Amino acid sequence: MSEATPIGRPISRRTFIAAAGAAGAGFMLYAMLPGGERVALAQIPGGTLPPGDVAKFVTPLLVPPVMPKAGTINRRGGKPADYYEISVRQFDQQILPAGMPMTTVWGYGAIRSASKKGLLLHNAPSLTIESKWDRPVQVKWVNDLVDGAGNALPHLLPVDPTLHWANPPGGVDGRDTRPTFTGDTPGAYTGPVSLVTHLHGAVGVGDESDGYAEAWFLPDAADIPAEYATHGTWYEFFAGKAAASFGVDWGPGYAVFEYPNDQRESTLWYHDHALGMTRLNVYAGPAGFFLVRGGPDGEDAVLDARTGATAVLPSPAPNEGDKFPPNKTYFEIPIVVQDRSFNEDGSLFYPDTREFFDDIVGPFIPNGEFSPIWQPEFFGNMMTVNGNTWPHHRVQQRRYRLRLLNGCQSRFLILDFSNIPGVEVWQIGNEGGFLAAPVNLTADHGNRMLLGLAERADVIVDFTNVPAGTYVLGNVGPDEPFGGGVPDADFDVADPDSTGQVMAFVVEPAAGPDPTTPPQFLVLPPIAPLPAESVVRPLALIEKMGMGVDSGGEPVEGPVEALLGDIQGGVWIDRVWADPITENPAVGATEVWEFVNTTGDAHPMHVHEVVFQVVDREGLVLDGGEVAQPVQPDGNVRPPEPWETGFKDTVIAYPGEITRVRATFANPGQYVWHCHIVEHEDNEMMRPYRIGPVQPGQPMGDAGAH
Repeated sequence: MSEATPIGRPISRRTFIAAAGAAGAGFMLYAMLPGGERVALAQIPGGTLPPGDVAKFVTPLLVPPVMPKAGTINRRGGKPADYYEISVRQFDQQILPAGMPMTTVWGYGAIRSASKKGLLLHNAPSLTIESKWDRPVQVKWVNDLVDGAGNALPHLLPVDPTLHWANPPGGVDGRDTRPTFTGDTPGAYTGPVSLVTHLHGAVGVGDESDGYAEAWFLPDAADIPAEYATHGTWYEFFAGKAAASFGVDWGPGYAVFEYPNDQRESTLWYHDHALGMTRLNVYAGPAGFFLVRGGPDGEDAVLDARTGATAVLPSPAPNEGDKFPPNKTYFEIPIVVQDRSFNEDGSLFYPDTREFFDDIVGPFIPNGEFSPIWQPEFFGNMMTVNGNTWPHHRVQQRRYRLRLLNGCQSRFLILDFSNIPGVEVWQIGNEGGFLAAPVNLTADHGNRMLLGLAERADVIVDFTNVPAGTYVLGNVGPDEPFGGGVPDADFDVADPDSTGQVMAFVVEPAAGPDPTTPPQFLVLPPIAPLPAESVVRPLALIEKMGMGVDSGGEPVEGPVEALLGDIQGGVWIDRVWADPITENPAVGATEVWEFVNTTGDAHPMHVHEVVFQVVDREGLVLDGGEVAQPVQPDGNVRPPEPWETGFKDTVIAYPGEITRVRATFANPGQYVWHCHIVEHEDNEMMRPYRIGPVQPGQPMGDAGAH
């Protein structure tokens, strides 16, 4: 074991191993673990509603229905496309158990359906978009955050105007900037809300449809001040591209995006991506699943090793037109786990002061470098699943397919099935579709599954040998930033009475025989390796610290912002969103990106537009307790984890390590890469990158121009 202190924090090299039965196999995640005092959930403040006042496992799990199509369109000289019209609205939803107050949230929902059976329902999380491989999907995304009189609604949560953000009150010249202030520290922004939807995991999408952070738009409201910018810097350029590429018009309060769907069958999800506001917009509710089905790497290509025939996976999943509530039993279920906090009146709680995080009360911008409201991380003190706190789901003694998503703000999940006797859990897919081979999480990994922010896991959960009864799916991840290590040895696990519980399964006898293929006999579609890289691109993950004071005037050190950068001559260079582009792959190039984590925490790194293959991880040489410069790998290399085979779009980069991924950049345009701890991405841990040359007519003078 080696000891060191990067970025002023004591860390130790650890191996994340959970007991896995008599065979002695382990759940192996080698990492650098931030040390220091650990804080249990009971000590973490939240809203005025304590977690202990909320009854658990009384609400049935909502299985998200399928989003209805608005129709089918014939595209210019191409395939027909499924067409949707989807808006974001504000409404009240029963997130807490019945009998407790409802919660005002935002959510996506269809506003038009071609079928009379179509469910025009806004919900948080929203309905699932079911799509077919190689059949494009076109969506009219509408910002409908207005009241009954057509006036713009303010944000549900406190918006910090001192970040580099969408900044509508800055007008056309000041939008998408970090504003400058004089005098007193500004209060929260209370104007109309910027939105732009990103389909997370979409591959080969045009940049006009990717949900670029500077392509946001306000609602078409009656009361927007004349001096406000109504859309972001890139909106008009992308509107022109959309008109030229697939013949659509954009207008006040909406944009039309198109997704080619020619990627591997996979589990995608859609959420907001507005500059400097993603953490708040997503916390308010708008997100949903988007499933791509079919193709040469789809379900029909999964074989049964015993017969060579097509395997049978658990089904059905919800279908468009199903009754709601459903009158059928689903054996394939998308599940998003999120953490939230609430007030006694049912409203969402999110802090309105930096003091909440680390007791820093200043000096705040413009008199210091700390933003007054932004939180370096946020951990809710209650768990929600598919939009309800601690639900339960009735399952039969048979196999189910669960598509799991970590939709939390900053929380890494370690889902723990070990309290369910007789269960078997096999992972068969991740973000980019099926794995190279099924991974037995029960036999080899202690019935535990690590999910970083925005990571997905496609799993078969076999309840066949589980005795009838009620069992809790646990979480042994920490109630604080994660850096790897052994639960209960290197970090305190989540509070076992609240965030250590996710949902309950009520196991009942099977209604009939199970026709599905046992997962150990599944032969998954082969994974084609990407071409050899022509460029190796070292990139840095950085944390900028500052010195503030607490309410007693005592000095307190804390994060000012999280940063990305490039590495030149072994030395990392801090970059912010507005700096010139430093990552510019050629069209068609295959590159290896090396995420060099100089911070004390793990970061889930997401690259838009591509999926990648995880190459390996390697330790870094330390000098005086910090990552040495020039950066030097230490030669301790390990391969990807079994659940990281195939293709991914989000990867955990551990402290004090290099995480290498390989991707082919096939589609020209302007995209982003960022940490998916949303509090980090909103304060400079996101960078634009460009594939290919500068586009004629693209915005100049900001991050996109160089």
